[in-house]
Amino acid sequence: MAIVSSAAAGLRAAYRATVIQLRAPALSTSALERELNTLVASASVPILVSSRCDVAIACAAAGVNLPEGDISVAEARILVGRRLIGRSVHSAGSAQAAEHDGADYIIFGPVWESASHPGTAPAGLAALADIVGSVGIPVLAIGGVTMERVAEVLASGAAGYAAIRLFE
Repeated sequence: MAIVSSAAAGLRAAYRATVIQLRAPALSTSALERELNTLVASASVPILVSSRCDVAIACAAAGVNLPEGDISVAEARILVGRRLIGRSVHSAGSAQAAEHDGADYIIFGPVWESASHPGTAPAGLAALADIVGSVGIPVLAIGGVTMERVAEVLASGAAGYAAIRLFE
């Protein structure tokens, strides 16, 4: 999953990513809708938006990824129906709660040090493997993922990875 802040970045990442998540919290709603509409219309992979169920619906996105601390997965399900819902988590308890509430997938991290989460201690591969073993839905690793680390991510049992800088 490529996590991008603009449609242009998403379109550049689309040839390498299987899913694109638009995460642009600083944009106004109208600007976010313009970016998301461009991606939905132009990309050949599913497009998700971070946090904004209303914008996902308005732009016919494939779904939404909810940061930990955002609305519950159960509340989002009422809003977005059968669209994909993912939850970003930092612990096994949060992963299990997300699965229980109906999340389709989990993003767990940071696995390694990450510039997007400064000051947050990396969880490591053992924690990733524990999360994978504690839930029955796909888990994506995030945080410090590089092409050299992808094999380790997959060996831990994760379904894949999400990254920001890897797709820039």
